[in-house]
Amino acid sequence: MEVKIGVQHAPREITLESGQSAEEVERAVADALAGKAQLLSLVDDRGRKVLVPADRLAYVEIGEPSTRRVGFSTL
Repeated sequence: MEVKIGVQHAPREITLESGQSAEEVERAVADALAGKAQLLSLVDDRGRKVLVPADRLAYVEIGEPSTRRVGFSTL
């Protein structure tokens, strides 16, 4: 699952590939925004943990991983 996290006052978004399902990521974001957790904590495919303070979240985009295209096609 590809997850993009926008952080307030940060010029770039955080992008990670996670083995968690969309429902698990959505639940973690909802818990952080509801005040149940002070940090949004997600784990990427390589086992690295990403922690973002809940009060600094601007947006979270959850989607399928994008496939990388190779070649010189017109698409």
